[in-house]
Amino acid sequence: MIPWFFAGPAAALFLIFFAYPLAASFVQSLQTTDGGTVEWAGAGQYARLLADPSFLQSLVNVALILIVQVPVMIGLALVLAYVLNQSWLRFRATLRAAYFLPAVTTLVAYAVVFRVLLKTEGGAVNQVLGVQVDWLNDPFWARVALIASITWRWAGYNAVILLAGLQAVGREQYEAAAIDGAGSLTTFRRVILPQLRPVVLFCSITSTIGTLQLFDEPMVLTGGGPGDATLTPILYLYQVGFRQFDFGYAAAIAWVVVALIGGLSYLQFRYFGRERS
Repeated sequence: MIPWFFAGPAAALFLIFFAYPLAASFVQSLQTTDGGTVEWAGAGQYARLLADPSFLQSLVNVALILIVQVPVMIGLALVLAYVLNQSWLRFRATLRAAYFLPAVTTLVAYAVVFRVLLKTEGGAVNQVLGVQVDWLNDPFWARVALIASITWRWAGYNAVILLAGLQAVGREQYEAAAIDGAGSLTTFRRVILPQLRPVVLFCSITSTIGTLQLFDEPMVLTGGGPGDATLTPILYLYQVGFRQFDFGYAAAIAWVVVALIGGLSYLQFRYFGRERS
């Protein structure tokens, strides 16, 4: 009984605040509301998603971010981590803190700052570049602005994680590579990068999860527009659930997102695991 005495409170909190809401949301995703009456819809809400152009467009948008932004961000983070790990670099501690600072900035605050910087009329970015780009109202440039803002915030965060992985690589391995005549690029590609694979896997999975959960940035920057150009599944879930009050449909969207996160994480883990073996 003693183990249950200590584990009981945690188990009760888990059941109340995690397991029950999880099960309730799944049941809700199988229901619909018609004139205030809750009716059983079965898989009808999920079939409705397949014919919903806004939801399909939101999936295209996050797929674009996953394909373009995540590799660019992790590549940039790798370069930053490698540079920040060099002994010849002065003010390393200050630079590490500076690159990590965006990660502790409030999501809404930094999105508001980007919105001000990217204004078409009087925006600092247009003034510095000497152009007149409609960053937030043109579909293409709105996506570019969203990707740039996400990259700015999370590249430093991932760089710090990769830096911790770099510091775990033994000095003797650098010396052995140098004795074998390997240059900096070869050492990085043949010695460092294989050992960083678990850390890169962690960064890739967390970035994938973060991308599928994107809400604050598109909400503040563009509101999901123009049209549905920057709409994400979670932003669409918010619109369906809290503006249209269609909670059954919103729950179905949430479960599709959960399935996507689980599937993509599994594929990434399996791919990197196979590479390690």
